[in-house]
Amino acid sequence: MAYDSIMVFDDHFKNHILPDKLDILNVSFLISGMRREFGGCAGNIAYGLTLLGDPALPMATVGSDFFSYADWMDTNGITRRCLKSIDDTLTAQAFIITDLDDNQITTFYPGAMTFSHGNPIDTAENVVLSIVSPDGRDGMVQHAADLAERSIPFLFDPGQGMPMFYKDDLNTFIEQATWVAVNGYEWEMLRERTGFSV
Repeated sequence: MAYDSIMVFDDHFKNHILPDKLDILNVSFLISGMRREFGGCAGNIAYGLTLLGDPALPMATVGSDFFSYADWMDTNGITRRCLKSIDDTLTAQAFIITDLDDNQITTFYPGAMTFSHGNPIDTAENVVLSIVSPDGRDGMVQHAADLAERSIPFLFDPGQGMPMFYKDDLNTFIEQATWVAVNGYEWEMLRERTGFSV
């Protein structure tokens, strides 16, 4: 679960970045538009499945600022019973600036996501299928191991979390998972890190 702040820069980043001065880079981009979306893999997947008539059970850790996202979930019929609140931190947040060339600069604050390992899968009942998608590193490792131990089939989707893992971790995920889903770039990174091929 994450808040996504999406911003538009009505110019080109290249016009404001001096390539020979990257060692002293200090830039600011005046944006012309900004919107805040309810995002994160668990939220997006649960919303999509709910629209398809197959309600999901999102499992995540959220922060003290989660109230507006919680209201949105309630309005859209998405259960919150497997969300754990971490009161002394904020919900994960992405800040994305896109220029006129569709180049993007993204910053990401994991916040409460860092504590996902403190929300074990045994808090969920009657799980017959799961997805392990980008989350806190320790949480992804723990949840995959717990699902495998309980013989619950799951899809491993490393997504933007791929850089957190190296060969041994990724090989373990691949062995535990029933399915693995990656995009083209993630596939190349997975092959490079594991030597895996099809």
